[in-house]
Amino acid sequence: MIVSASRIRHLGCITAIAGACFLAAGMAGAQDNAGAQENSGDADATSGFNIPSDVKLLGKMDPNQRHATAKVNGAIITGTDVDQRVALVLTASPGTKMSDQELQALRLQVLRNLIDETLQIQEAKAEDVEVKPDEVEDSYRKVATQKFGKGVAALDQYLRSIGSSPASLKRQIEGELAQNNLTQRNIQPFVNISQSEVQDMYKRIQSSKGTAEYQIGEIYLSDTPQTRDAVFQNAKKIVDQIKQGGSFQAYARQFSEASTAAVGGELGWIRLEQLQNPTLEAAVQQLQPGELAGPIEIPGGFDILALIDKRQIGMPDPRDAVLSLKQISLDFPKGTSEDEAKAKAQSFADAVKTIHGCGEAEAAAKTIGAQVVDNDQIQVRQLPAPLQQAVLQLNIGQVTPPFGSLTEGVRVLMLCGRDDPKATAGPKVEDIQAQLEDDRVGKRWQRFLRDLRRDAVIEYDD
Repeated sequence: MIVSASRIRHLGCITAIAGACFLAAGMAGAQDNAGAQENSGDADATSGFNIPSDVKLLGKMDPNQRHATAKVNGAIITGTDVDQRVALVLTASPGTKMSDQELQALRLQVLRNLIDETLQIQEAKAEDVEVKPDEVEDSYRKVATQKFGKGVAALDQYLRSIGSSPASLKRQIEGELAQNNLTQRNIQPFVNISQSEVQDMYKRIQSSKGTAEYQIGEIYLSDTPQTRDAVFQNAKKIVDQIKQGGSFQAYARQFSEASTAAVGGELGWIRLEQLQNPTLEAAVQQLQPGELAGPIEIPGGFDILALIDKRQIGMPDPRDAVLSLKQISLDFPKGTSEDEAKAKAQSFADAVKTIHGCGEAEAAAKTIGAQVVDNDQIQVRQLPAPLQQAVLQLNIGQVTPPFGSLTEGVRVLMLCGRDDPKATAGPKVEDIQAQLEDDRVGKRWQRFLRDLRRDAVIEYDD
């Protein structure tokens, strides 16, 4: 299991809390081996839990009836609580279809997450670092304005319209803030990174200048010999759902047992050797940005990896170049047939090839009934991936191949100027120290949470 830089420390920031941003990233959750045992129905006798294998209690429920699904140290988690949190997860992956069996598994996972969330909130209160109501309300308000783009009333209405509730999202926010408070009190003060460790890592990175660095997302699922097959099948289903359009961040927040779950599974920028597993390193090397690898078996469980981006350490990234572009576009009249569109597109492509540079673009576009839009400050990486490669190969005054559709018409981009990026010095010493610290904080948090689960009294309905 990998833990990335600047993760746990920043959970108190509204950016991470609004990563509760259900609109893009699902629910927070972290489970250890006990969680895997619960899912299988084969709870180890030494775990201290009596979790039934019969999960009919999570079947279809009347949302207007509040029956207890579980009691955690006396605090009730209802079927309605589960339903409302599931609604947030499903909204994060629009268009993703789930079978009854997969939906049932999701409900079980949500219940486990709610149990962890309850334990975190209870422990924060017990240690006098509880989250104040005004903190929750402030964070909720920021989610509404910064992420949802509207006021609190609009967010309230939206949550209810999808079958969730403001209380459900506020509860998640409270759980994340409680985790942050507990981490700051019980873990961070006892994590020390020596300067020699930092310098050793800095020297290795400097000697790696020019080698590849990867931005990776991770979903980690733990297993035991008894639960291996069930966990593997669950991991395969997660991969399938993501490939069908589900949000990687949402599934990471919901299912991953790594501490990076709270930020959608993102590890940040790392070198492959930091994965500390040759199998994972080889898998990532084969990926292109946007692709998945996994499930990959590693000691203790399975990993699902997503390559978000890659670059060369200390070298300028061509995609950071700032371009001056002209978009020349030709709209198709409503009702244009496919054959007519192809003919118009070919005629348009032939015409733009005769334009001699950006100085002629405006006048030439008028002769063919096309429109021109300028943008003098756009980074290559802001363009869709296929266009990124196309514009990087252009000289000044040249155009990309035509692109478009029957509804959008046809268009090209003409390169009028390019400011290339400068080389970077790579990560700073303080960034490396933060990464090492957060790695240890994340691992200690997992042990802390396991202790909370072990000492809890959990009762389930029959």
